[in-house]
Amino acid sequence: MTTDHETVYTPESRVSRSLTAAKKEMWRDVKASWDLARQLTLRDINGQYRQSLLGIFWAFVPPIVTAVIFIFLNNYKIINITETEIPYPVFAIFGTTLWQVFLHSLTTPLRVVEAAKPILTKINFPKEALVLSSLGQSLFNLGIKLIILIIVFFIFKIPLTWGVPCSLLAMGILILLGLGIGLFLIPIGLLYTDVSHGLSIITTLWFFVTPAVYPPPTSFPFSLIATINPVSPILVGARDLAVQGVLHNPISFCVVTILAMLFLMVTWIMFRLSMPILIERMSA
Repeated sequence: MTTDHETVYTPESRVSRSLTAAKKEMWRDVKASWDLARQLTLRDINGQYRQSLLGIFWAFVPPIVTAVIFIFLNNYKIINITETEIPYPVFAIFGTTLWQVFLHSLTTPLRVVEAAKPILTKINFPKEALVLSSLGQSLFNLGIKLIILIIVFFIFKIPLTWGVPCSLLAMGILILLGLGIGLFLIPIGLLYTDVSHGLSIITTLWFFVTPAVYPPPTSFPFSLIATINPVSPILVGARDLAVQGVLHNPISFCVVTILAMLFLMVTWIMFRLSMPILIERMSA
């Protein structure tokens, strides 16, 4: 004997449902999204490099070129960067690579949803597939960037410590932080293309106030900017754990990690609630 699954649509707001029911619904949709998320991830990754002459090589270019520029400027004293506890080339390459990991995870959700517009307006599927696809692509990008870091370890003969696996965990947190911000931008970004244009400007400025290519500042007001910048403690912590095996500021690291997890959960719920409205707007 078989029973048919019955779906009941009511005017009740999702916000008013119990938290337990919302969690069960999200988990159900996540489980139902794995296969589609995998297909979307592979499609988007192939699409990024299919028509490129150098293919996946372009994934290595941004952090290396940025680091080389700052290494050149520092060596010739065009900019004055204070002494670092590790060789500056290692410091700069790690910083720019980790920044690119964060930047990719921030911009991917909006790009994934924009690429899925044709199917969003025609097919009803769990929208968690888009979130999982964004996460999958960000992890793939991290895997590529790790090749750069492994080469740096080999060239500069950096000893492996217990901090290396902890650094990988910190890089994962950096991805989740970017993913949360990316999900937050989706509702606005789908309605106004200004977000995509302005995002490149904002992230460029954000890079320069993040201690990726220079040590965390100690003088006011730059020290305050570094303190309130959520990327700073995670990026600096990941770099310190990898090359020194030490987490110099564990309190800030733990606080930002907890806040990043909470922020991701909130923005994920916002994404779920806003998608039906956005799809209706796109279909009109």
